[in-house]
Amino acid sequence: MTDPDPLPLADKLSRLLYTSVVSDVLDGFGLMHQALRPFVRPLDETLVLFGRARTGRYERATMPSPDHNPYELEMDLIDSLRPGEVAVLACGGPTEVIAPWGELLSTAARARQAAGCVTDGLVRDVTRIRTMGFPVFHGGIGPLDTKNRAEMVAMDTQVTLAGVAVSPGDWILGDVDGVVVVPADQSEAVFRAALEKIAAEDTTRAELEAGESLRAVFARHGVL
Repeated sequence: MTDPDPLPLADKLSRLLYTSVVSDVLDGFGLMHQALRPFVRPLDETLVLFGRARTGRYERATMPSPDHNPYELEMDLIDSLRPGEVAVLACGGPTEVIAPWGELLSTAARARQAAGCVTDGLVRDVTRIRTMGFPVFHGGIGPLDTKNRAEMVAMDTQVTLAGVAVSPGDWILGDVDGVVVVPADQSEAVFRAALEKIAAEDTTRAELEAGESLRAVFARHGVL
């Protein structure tokens, strides 16, 4: 979006938007495949994840040389996170062995005011991350380290995460219903339409609570 002060904008939108309405709007824009596959779930269902994507792609590890640092690109990505950004880690999930995210990366990302992390790989140190209140969406939970199992091989490139293409700068919205990806070049129109749909849903809800029929309310507002 073109807002000159994106952090307050993101904070405001994160309190107003929810994934189901944004998914509906994306469908209306002809973007029918923007919701991550449902195995990706939040560590804490009370938290909302909203921010711009910084991407990393992982692959299974090959036999490393003795002086090889398997965390090199991973550290580059986390250390360069800016306020409001989301670490988006594509592991080809669901997977039983690739666990790129844990407490220490959460601590480093939070210190940089990052908005959270979403991965289709595994996460660990779950109790500590939940205590931190840092939004993390994951493809599973397991104790394994990535060392000698997998490593980040590319960063800040387009990745496929749980069936959805994600480019750096795309907007990521996650809540208890799942995660949707809003392409950066259409985000302004999508968010505007989502806010309009939320207002229409609020009106629809009020009329239904007053006892009007679902059919009559739908005929009037076209919202269901």
